[in-house]
This record gives sequence, C-alpha cells and structure tokens, in this order.
Amino acid sequence: MTPAQIKLVQSGFARVAPNANTAADLFYTRLFEIAPELRSLFPDDLDPQKKKLMAMLGTAVAGLAHLETLLPAVEALGRRHASYGVSPAHYAPVGGALLWTLEQGLGAAFTPEMREAWGAAYTMLARTMIDASGDAPIAA
Repeated sequence: MTPAQIKLVQSGFARVAPNANTAADLFYTRLFEIAPELRSLFPDDLDPQKKKLMAMLGTAVAGLAHLETLLPAVEALGRRHASYGVSPAHYAPVGGALLWTLEQGLGAAFTPEMREAWGAAYTMLARTMIDASGDAPIAA
C-alpha cells in the first residue's frame, strides 16, 4: 500500500467509526445476505462480535503505517479464525461485505480511489491471515 492509500483508508474509517454500531449492523446483515452459510460460524448474539469487528478494524487501520507491529497480530487472528472453521473461501464475501458497508456509510466520499485503497488493505490483511492459518493464499 502506498502512503496515499493508507491515508485514504484512515480518513474513511475516521468517518465511519463514530457510527460503529450502524456500520457493524450493516456489515453483518450484508455478509449473511451474500453468504448465508457463514451465519453458523457466529454466535446467536452478535453484539460482542460487532464490537470486536469494529475494534479490530480500528487497530488494523491505525497500524497500516507500522506493518512490522500490526502483522504479527493479524497472523494470530488468522490462526484463531482457522480454529473457528474459517476457510480461505470465506474471505471474499467478508471483503465484499466490508466494501459495501463502507460505500453505504460514506456515500459519495467512497470514491474509486478510496475503494481501491480499502481493497488493497483488505487483500493484504486477508492474505496475511490465510497464510498464517496454513491454508493456500487467496488470488490477487
């Protein structure tokens, strides 16, 4: 990721973060619409999971400029997700739901450049998680 892309991701998240509950609701609603088979991987009560999602996104976004400290935590997250039954195929709908959620939350501010920056960030983080899980990496 370029420094400009990192700034775009960080500015986009800064706009979404004040509405974290709504963003998390949108994300999980969309995820289960496009990949209903993933619902069984989550507890019935999604409220704690929604908080974890937004906290992890905040940590990841803040750490993009310092990958040497961020990536070990992302690798650990990938190993934990694998132990929950997450497979490499699950990462694509999660990325799609994330981009859709950002588009809903940011509206016109979610420019093509911001979409590309978020896509690059998500792809890097997902690849890191998948690689750490011991499964095959996702395609570019």
